[in-house]
Amino acid sequence: MPTPQQPTFTRPALAPGLLGAIALVAGTVLIDSTIFIGFRYVIAILALIVLVFAYRGRGWIYLPFLAAIAVLWNPVVIVPLTGQLWEGMQFAAAVVFIVTAVRVKVPAEPETTSRGSVTPRRR
Repeated sequence: MPTPQQPTFTRPALAPGLLGAIALVAGTVLIDSTIFIGFRYVIAILALIVLVFAYRGRGWIYLPFLAAIAVLWNPVVIVPLTGQLWEGMQFAAAVVFIVTAVRVKVPAEPETTSRGSVTPRRR
């Protein structure tokens, strides 16, 4: 039986991306409530987290979309959008989160020992 190889990449944006997409879809119910301000904090922070992972994984195409999500869902400077436009943007942002989460791959760093030396990978 062959020895399993270590993966050459990781998907660090997967968890925050999927969490952001779920929150966006669930948040369409909260648009007209006062809880929506706190919801905007969550989405803006998750967009910035996924943006950092996309930058590390050289997913340049996703950076402007994630930055736009972070700006539009920013609770400090509120963009005055209402109604169906805002609901449609919720679903569009969820799609951006999902696509980015699945497509961004960050190269895996080699394992290091406690002394700081790099251990060779088995092939």
